Amino acid sequence: MVFIRDILNFAYLADQEYRHIVRILGNDIPGDKTILVGMTQIRGVGRSFSTAILDMTGIHPSSHIGYLTEPQVESIEKILQDPKAADIPTWFLNRRKDAETGENKHIFNSDIEFTIRNDVERERISGSWRGYRHMYGLKVRGQRTRTAGRRGGAVGVAKGGKIQPAKSGGSK
Repeated sequence: MVFIRDILNFAYLADQEYRHIVRILGNDIPGDKTILVGMTQIRGVGRSFSTAILDMTGIHPSSHIGYLTEPQVESIEKILQDPKAADIPTWFLNRRKDAETGENKHIFNSDIEFTIRNDVERERISGSWRGYRHMYGLKVRGQRTRTAGRRGGAVGVAKGGKIQPAKSGGSK
């Protein structure tokens, strides 16, 4: 009987050294993860981008990241740092037509947070409708706000003390 685990445990991996943690672009990735899943732990790299990189480098997606050699890790980092030079299509990049430089690029890790924060601040300063919505903490992308997306607890009705009887006298 043939098991899938026997097929995926490639014979050539037994001779290579295994690393428990592999560092790619400043991220520590556990060596027991497959390379396809492990690369998605880098912020800004999803499964499709990871698959594209693995196709370009010729690395099998189901091999474990702990068995990667140093030249393979360097080739992955080289493509990640400059995807345009590696002929990755423009539509694959996560930052197209940057507002400041006008170039297409792919950003990772803390650069994503920094860029988003700068974009929101630029919208606020410009006085655009999106900036106005951001400034007041409202929905920006056209969602309805009447019922959905309410924040804070329910106010409810406060229960009063004893009910006072109506005053008698002064009837017409």
